[in-house]
Amino acid sequence: MTSPATLDWRTRVVITLGSWLIHALGTTWRVQVHGRQALLARAPEASRVVFTLWHGQLLPLLWAHRQPTAAMISEHKDGDILARLVETFGFFSVRGSSSRGGTRVLLEAVQVLKRGADIAITPDGPRGPRYSFAPGALVLAHRASAPVVSMVAHVDRKWQLRSWDGFEIPKPFARVTIEYGEPVTLDDPDVRTAAARTEEFAQRMREALARVEVLAGERARA
Repeated sequence: MTSPATLDWRTRVVITLGSWLIHALGTTWRVQVHGRQALLARAPEASRVVFTLWHGQLLPLLWAHRQPTAAMISEHKDGDILARLVETFGFFSVRGSSSRGGTRVLLEAVQVLKRGADIAITPDGPRGPRYSFAPGALVLAHRASAPVVSMVAHVDRKWQLRSWDGFEIPKPFARVTIEYGEPVTLDDPDVRTAAARTEEFAQRMREALARVEVLAGERARA
C-alpha cells in the first residue's frame, strides 16, 4: 500500500479534494448493475476471482463495485496517485506490472487470492493501447486457479479525457449501467496456453460492452 510520505503535500491535497469531488458526483449517479448477485452471495470459502476492466472505465466501475478488493497498480508515480484514490473506494493496492516488478507482483497477487481476496486488473493498463488485453490477468488466474470475471460500464452522459484510455468521468445524475460477466475458469494445461487466450477474453469484454450499451438504451426508453 502506498505510504502518504511518498507523495508531496500538494499531491496529497489534490487527491483529497479529488476524492471528495468523486464521492459527491457518485452520490448523484443512477447506477444499475447486472450479473453481480452470485458474486455477492458467495460463501467465504468460495473461490476468489480475477476481475478484468478497461482502464478508461475505472471511475464508474470502482464506484459501483465498492467492496474489499485488491487492485493491481503500476509502480510509477501515476500509480502512486491512483493507489491512494482507490483506497477511498474500499480497495487496496498490489503494486507492479508486467514491465516492472512482474514476477514479484504475480507471486504477491497469487497469495492475495489464496488468502481470500478478489483482485482487479486493467489488461490494457497502465499505458495501453486502449482495449488491448495483456496476458497478465490470465497468467494470474491460471496460477491461482481463480475464475476470470469481466466488468464493463456504459455511461450515458460523461466527460471524456483526451488520454490514451479515453478516461470517462460520469456527469452529475448520469445513468451508469454495469455488467459483470460469467466467471470463466482457465483449465488450460499450462500457463503459456492460458496466456495465448488474450484475444478471446478481449472479445468477451467487447461483447459485454455491446450488451451493456443495449441495456442502457432500453433503460433510457423505459
